[in-house]
Parts: sequence; structure tokens; C-alpha cells
Amino acid sequence: MRHTVTLIPGDGIGVETSAAMQQAVAASGAQIDWEMAEAGAACIDRYGTPLPDETIEAVRQTKVAIKGPCTTPVGTGFRSVNVALRKTLDLYANLRPVMSIPGAGGRYDDVDLVIVRENTEDLYAGIEFEEGSKAAQELIAFIDAQGAGSIRPDSGISIKPISVTATRNIVQFAFDYAVRQGRHKVTAAHKANIMKHSDGLFLHVAREVAQEFEGKIDFDDKIIDAFCMSMVMDPSQFDVIVFPNLYGDIASDLAAGLVGGLGLAPGANIGHDCAVFEAVHGSAPDIAGKDLANPTAQILSAAMMLDHVGEHACAERIRAGVRAIYAEGTHLTGDIRRTERTSAPVSCSAFTAELVKKIEEQ
Repeated sequence: MRHTVTLIPGDGIGVETSAAMQQAVAASGAQIDWEMAEAGAACIDRYGTPLPDETIEAVRQTKVAIKGPCTTPVGTGFRSVNVALRKTLDLYANLRPVMSIPGAGGRYDDVDLVIVRENTEDLYAGIEFEEGSKAAQELIAFIDAQGAGSIRPDSGISIKPISVTATRNIVQFAFDYAVRQGRHKVTAAHKANIMKHSDGLFLHVAREVAQEFEGKIDFDDKIIDAFCMSMVMDPSQFDVIVFPNLYGDIASDLAAGLVGGLGLAPGANIGHDCAVFEAVHGSAPDIAGKDLANPTAQILSAAMMLDHVGEHACAERIRAGVRAIYAEGTHLTGDIRRTERTSAPVSCSAFTAELVKKIEEQ
């Protein structure tokens, strides 16, 4: 069956990793028609924005997209392309599987967990008031008048909304994913002991949803700082972990560090209507165009995309190929921690060519 997928190569190393991903998908046997779309800093001069309306509309039409990393201009007032896509398309669930790949230089050999992060609210909702602004001063005065606390007059303020609706959506997503994937436990991470009306609400709703899965999926919760300590000490105790937005962003990078880094970390942003799959690392402009990038994260994101459209055999061929090339250790890029059995670093194109061979052998 043929599938039409929007491809957003991004910029920086995204151009290289996207091309490598296309080769891996073709080798898997999946029949994909790519609809190209633009995003990133290079779009600003042409469109006045890093995320053109045409790109958003393309994703709405195909309902499935995969993107390379996009540069967020610093100090220009433009939002991150990732954040803008999530908000505009209501991609409320961020999904980050984290799994050890033998030979990839990870700190552990047995990590197999999934980060599920709420994607639309919390401190990333973008509700902010600049220090010294009239709105900030009015908000400070209102909070003081309510007896809710005292805020210094020279403060910038960010608002942290946590809703019942968004929390129920993301926790339900986490439990449904656990059931579909044969997982056994969902853990909710929070700071409800301090932020009782935001994180406290998150935990309360999570417990309500967990009751609906009693006897099917185990449930527990962890205060976020204790979770981070436990994750570093023994990640095997976790299975599926569901987070509010900010904690999930931080914890997903922490988890990637346990298995070798962001160059190995696939991701997806999923909504009711659309899904955008992505490598979660940055655009690395310092090595762009030098054939040094590691395309593994985007290639594994493509495997997630293929699962999403029902091409499970093709997805598994890609994952098997990735496991094989890392186990062999002779064609790995320079970001991978070297061991006594790892050969000298190779280029992105050499890695991709060898990976294609291994996928075609499956």
C-alpha cells in the first residue's frame, strides 16, 4: 500500500539526516510518496516566518509528517517550529521511546521505557509577561490583593496552566499506548507536594484515569526530583512514564543520555488528526554540510512513522538494521562513545550506505 507523507527536511544537518532517512525507508520496502515542505530559519527571508502556512496545510492534508531538526532564530521573537506545529495542529502527545542499542555507547544495556509528555500547556503554553510591562505590574498587584503571595516588582512572569482536559487526554494516551504495546506499568511524574493546584490536579486526574485500567496496567507516581534520581540509579524500574510538559522535556533528554545521547532518540508528536515524527536533537549548524551527522534518530523516527501507518514489517526491518550496524561497530559516526571494539568514525553517508545494506538483508 502506498502512503503520502509530508517531509520537512528542516535546516542545518536536517537536510543530510532527512536524505539518509529516505534511503532507509526505501530499503525497508515501504512505498512512500514524499510531499516536500519547508520550515526553519532559512524560510524567514522568503515567507517572514520559519513555519509557512503552506507547510502547516500540507501536514493537515497528509495527516502524517516527518521532520528534520529546524533552527530557532535567537532573539528574533519567532517561536520554535516544533512548538508552533504542536500548538497549531493540537499535537497534544509527545512520544519518546528510549531503548538501549548494544554498541551505541550507552551507560546501560537494558533500558526499555517510553516517555509520554503533554505537549500543549504548562509553562510552555507561552503565557508570559515581560518585566516592567503594564500587564506584569497589574498581575503583581492583583496577586497581592488576593493575598496569594508577594512578587517582586522587577519580575518577569510565566503562567503555568494545567487543565483537567489536557491531563486526561495525555494520561489516557499513556494508558492506551501501554495496553497496545503490551506494557505493564504507567508512572505519573509530578511536583504535587509543592504545586498543589497545577501538579496536584495532574496527579489527581492521573489517579482517576488509572482506576479505569485497574487490573490491566499497574500505576504509581513519583515526585519529579525523586524520579530523576531513580532513573539515573536504575532505569529498569520504569516502563511508561507520563509527564506535564516541562518535566517531560527535561526527563526525555535525561533518558536519552542513558542510552547514548540525542543522536539515537526518536520522537513523535501525535494529535487526534495528525502526527509529526521527528529527530529530537538540534540542527547542529557547526557541522551542517560536512557529512558528519548521525541520522539514527531520524531513521528510528521513520520506523515509528511506519508503525503509525500500519507498515510494521518495514518498521522492524529498519530497527533490526540499526541494531545490526551498532552491534558490528565498524560504521558508526563520530558522536558515538568509542569502545575498544569500535572502529574510527565514518561519515553520515558511509553510515547510511552500510545501514541500507543491513536493512535489505532483513
